[in-house]
Amino acid sequence: MMFNGYNEELVQCIKGWLQEDVGAGDITTRTTIPAGHESKGIIHAKESGVICGLPIAELVFEIVDPSLTFTPLVQEGQAIAKGTVIAEVEGSTHAILTGERLALNLMQRLSGVASRTAAFVQKLEGLPARLVDTRKTTPGHRMLEKYAVRIGGGSNHRFGLYDAVMIKDNHIKGAGGIRQAVSRARANIPHTMTIEVETESLEQVEEALQAGADIIMLDNMPPELMTEAVKRIKAKSPHVKTEASGNVSLETVRRIAESGVDVISVGRLTYSFDSLDISLDLNAKKEGAPE
Repeated sequence: MMFNGYNEELVQCIKGWLQEDVGAGDITTRTTIPAGHESKGIIHAKESGVICGLPIAELVFEIVDPSLTFTPLVQEGQAIAKGTVIAEVEGSTHAILTGERLALNLMQRLSGVASRTAAFVQKLEGLPARLVDTRKTTPGHRMLEKYAVRIGGGSNHRFGLYDAVMIKDNHIKGAGGIRQAVSRARANIPHTMTIEVETESLEQVEEALQAGADIIMLDNMPPELMTEAVKRIKAKSPHVKTEASGNVSLETVRRIAESGVDVISVGRLTYSFDSLDISLDLNAKKEGAPE
């Protein structure tokens, strides 16, 4: 979902997050700033990065007070420098300060994911391998974090356990082998659904090929072994896609891509990132602050 339209799930999430923070009301703002006071909030970046979450921040302020005016001053997905003014929000000071923290929290986290993703994508420049995320997301924030990966230039892997078959080591153990696991899965899924098998050795790669896997994951393989695995897979079954996974870093991702894999999945896009430092400063529009 690209958030050019809001869905009800996101609206309900934001309402719940606001309730968690605001509770019965913003007591500090309510007791220090007179009702009717209006301001302009200037949202700016305190470090460089890729901006993500402008439509979500706008929705937060809209839910707090529909009369607020939110004006983005950069594009979603734009790389910005430290000090850049990202957006302005104008209207009731009470409403701006009540929605400020949630709006900034979401933008900071999503911009952090997008910035981390963009750094990985840059390392892959000129190579055909596609960068994807994983299910290692913050509970309750998967939809948003996977959106941020796309904004950063990456792509999404499966969204959950329900939309693709991925047979991993514990499934293999439980089923009694790769062949048995693939056979049982194939007999119980729609013909349009793919089956991916995680492998850790050339022997398992061969077994996955013989079992009829659609995608073969090469998990934690050294680059030389991965290169050999890709070569064998493409020679025997050119239609089978290959995915590299496991301890992928900015230092190793290009070498992994040079093995010829089709896809590289990186969990740290969404579980090991630094939030972008973003702040909001008020620039009073009307007088009336208490003396």
